Amino acid sequence: MNNAITKIGVFTSGGDAPGMNAAIRAVVRASIYYKKEVFGIMRGYEGMIDGDIVKLGARSVGNILQRGGTILKSARSQEFRAPEGRKKAFDQLKKHGIDALIAIGGDGSFAGLHVFFEEYHLPSVCIPGTIDNDIPGTDFTIGYDTATNTAVEAIDKIRDTALSHNRLFFVEVMGRNSGYIAINSGIAGGAGAIIIPEDHMTFEALYAILKPGEETAKKSNVVVVAEGSKIGGAIELARKVAERSSYFDIKVTILGHLQRGGSPTYFDRVLASKLGVAAVEGLLHGKQDVMVGVLDNKISYTPFETVRSGTHAINEEDLRIAKILSI
Repeated sequence: MNNAITKIGVFTSGGDAPGMNAAIRAVVRASIYYKKEVFGIMRGYEGMIDGDIVKLGARSVGNILQRGGTILKSARSQEFRAPEGRKKAFDQLKKHGIDALIAIGGDGSFAGLHVFFEEYHLPSVCIPGTIDNDIPGTDFTIGYDTATNTAVEAIDKIRDTALSHNRLFFVEVMGRNSGYIAINSGIAGGAGAIIIPEDHMTFEALYAILKPGEETAKKSNVVVVAEGSKIGGAIELARKVAERSSYFDIKVTILGHLQRGGSPTYFDRVLASKLGVAAVEGLLHGKQDVMVGVLDNKISYTPFETVRSGTHAINEEDLRIAKILSI
């Protein structure tokens, strides 16, 4: 046990994700359990620079397990990108006596903390919190399960109206560089086609999937599109199909930030709780400049260099299954 660590700072950074509050709660209560003081840093790196830091107790995080968003708020900081900004942040941490950090966020947040660690050698552990599930070193990120369930629920409701009016819906879900939400919500929602950034599907291939519907008088269908699709978003693809054929009555739904909100699922609550405790325990056992995650249902610590250089690839088997079931 590293007794040199006495005060742990925790913050959330980047895009919010359901389950972040559960992770904050776990970090705070685990820190107190191990008789360490814990401080919440408001607004991510921006609050770190401004000294917007508050001491937290066990009761400070009561009744937040089920809440979406983050009680510590989140912000992106341009100032932290510069050495002068990071020096201000370090001075504020010293002022409060904080000697270790836990960040909850995505790869951009982790990159900032890695640079900070290299400059000031403050022990740090990252917890992956992003709905995209696009971070290597963990099978699941906090928020992904909730966001996917939100997308599935929306697709189910859209399918009801698609069937009622014989319509073809293009549903766009989040995923700028990752198709995890799209492919799994598409499979669960019975999509006729799924378009993700990692796949090399062309527009011609997509139209070839939809064309038999015209020949067999099938009009109602749902196409799920990840926002990072290489062949265009939902609006553009709907326009292209409409230009090719007047048969389809086409509508578009973009789910957008709806997927980031809402009460986290049980899975995200449990995942966040486990990772929060593991982050504190990792720090106290000498882990630093690492990300804590779950691989093969076991807690794992991955060096940031490995996280930065890797990718969390889509399972090819998921792609194969999605194509089989779309007929």
